[in-house]
Amino acid sequence: MFLMAETPEPIDIIDGEDKAKRNGKTSLLDSGEDFEVLTEEDIDDDEPPPLEDTDSVNVKREKEQDENAHTDQSPDEEWLDVLGNDQLKKKVLVPGQGQGSRPQKGQNVKINLKTSLKDGTLVVEESNLSFTLGDGDVIQALDLVVQLMELGEKALIFTDAKYAYGSQGSIDPEVPSNAELTLEAELLEAIDAPDLELLSPKEKIELADQKRERGNVHYQRGDYAFAVNSYSIALQITDSSSKVDITTEEENELVDVKVKCLNNMAAAQLKLDHYDAALKSCTSALAHQHDNVKALFRMGKVLALQGEYTEAIQTLRRALKLEPSNKTIHAELSKLVKKNSEQRGAEQAMYKKMLGNPPSTGSGIQKHKVKTSWGLSWKWLFGATAVAIGGVALSVVIAARN
Repeated sequence: MFLMAETPEPIDIIDGEDKAKRNGKTSLLDSGEDFEVLTEEDIDDDEPPPLEDTDSVNVKREKEQDENAHTDQSPDEEWLDVLGNDQLKKKVLVPGQGQGSRPQKGQNVKINLKTSLKDGTLVVEESNLSFTLGDGDVIQALDLVVQLMELGEKALIFTDAKYAYGSQGSIDPEVPSNAELTLEAELLEAIDAPDLELLSPKEKIELADQKRERGNVHYQRGDYAFAVNSYSIALQITDSSSKVDITTEEENELVDVKVKCLNNMAAAQLKLDHYDAALKSCTSALAHQHDNVKALFRMGKVLALQGEYTEAIQTLRRALKLEPSNKTIHAELSKLVKKNSEQRGAEQAMYKKMLGNPPSTGSGIQKHKVKTSWGLSWKWLFGATAVAIGGVALSVVIAARN
């Protein structure tokens, strides 16, 4: 169950004659015919005429009740379970102009929106809110449901936090974590998106920046797949051909936006463990700005995660040379150098084992010590023998002289 703002149900306007017929009565006032006002003397006190067939009257009344019940249960008043999981539902309050007027994905739409919490607390009310349908410019609930609305339609939307602001909630608008929302939306307009080739460079830059900033919002919320989608749309805008003249300065601004999108996309792809895609994004960014520190840093991280420590260290050293005081690069580089030395030590040990020369162990050290002690003993023995022989020879020589 969820709470929502009460909305007045549509009232069927029935003229007096229909109402009288429905009740089984006839009114002279409603018939428009002339009539005479009777006095008490003219009123006959005799018994009323016999009743009509009661069975046929009951059948007629039951039929009318069924028709009324069917009329009261309008399909527009029923909830539509959009995803079939009871977490995103839509209810029509005011019908639109037919299914043919429904907006298509990629069109720019304009809506009036009223957002409330489950308990009815108003969060925000927005008029003429514009966004591109399917681009992730708004919460997922709106992106999904507005596609099912007709032009001019006013609908009530219930959404679980999963399709709104999730476990983190939102600061602007102020929405608590894991909050279910009730949205009241009215579809005002649905038009085709502008032709990118006909946009001026300034319009392209502004539009690409909007998509990039939306991607940053997704990234900060941990919605990395949605962030990649927004960055991809921004890159499509920057890469689109133009039929409008562009200055060198404007072209450089477009390149700056493109490189920012590529760097941010690489960061999101790293979070998704899409290493090859992240490496490709970094390479593209460096193709435009070969000294871009962020691109070099992220490329170093990607290479390290792929086990290419030597290339990663070289790349990070390039980045550190450009920004010697960057502590983040220092930390990452130190960590990689340590990992690389550990890996090389492990590889050397493995090679020795493969060649039949196992690495030194504790017993090997002991044997080496024993061997060393024996070597010292023999040296002392040979030295003492030499001294003794020398002494004997000296004595013989002295005796001979005497």
